[in-house]
Amino acid sequence: MLGLYDGENLVKSWRMSTSEGRTSDEMGLFIYSVLTHTGLSPDALKSVIISSVVPNIMYSLENGIRKYFDKTAMIVNRDMRLGISLNSVGKRELGADRIVNCVAAYGLYGGDAPIIIIDYGTATTYDAVSAKGEFITGITAPGIKISAEALFSRAALLGKVELSFPPSILVESTAESVQAGILYGSIGETEYIVRKLREAIGDNAKVIATGGLARTISQGCDIFDYIKSDLTLEGLRMIYEMNK
Repeated sequence: MLGLYDGENLVKSWRMSTSEGRTSDEMGLFIYSVLTHTGLSPDALKSVIISSVVPNIMYSLENGIRKYFDKTAMIVNRDMRLGISLNSVGKRELGADRIVNCVAAYGLYGGDAPIIIIDYGTATTYDAVSAKGEFITGITAPGIKISAEALFSRAALLGKVELSFPPSILVESTAESVQAGILYGSIGETEYIVRKLREAIGDNAKVIATGGLARTISQGCDIFDYIKSDLTLEGLRMIYEMNK
């Protein structure tokens, strides 16, 4: 995901596939083209910050930005100023994407209560941060789409279906059966893990959801206090401001 900020305002965002075969020219030209399509001169780009958990794309991405924008990107790492503190588990295990989400969630919604950040991405991740901005723990579960694709690939008679809720839990077709199993199962997972985390860190913990399927899941439960689709981009902006 790419985001263009003017100060604190997100001007525009785009999505780009993380193909490991892309060259620096392909990556640089893609970013160049989406900027010019927005009506902005590439010269207007003042700085770049990157958070990535795909090491094999970083050489091409960094060099594409350097080649087409003459900028050296700031790369998110655990030793930067983050506005939160990482315990030994966080320093050892937490990926850059989850660090960025925790920074954003704490900066936007934290301070008066613990927070639980749920990201419905490739994996479904649950991270907890204290009211003082201390990372507590992180849980990783299979992502909804990954679970669905595994089911489709292993069960030959099940065709792929749209990930949307069936009209009723009393399903009337194979497609509705799969939809109910995947989505209601994901809600059950979310509600149980949130309940166990609240038992451990405080019943008043706020729940912030992000990721592509967060709004879909919210249609079947009322457990989220906030849904923030651009949470990761907000975290990148905050980390840049703290480290520039």
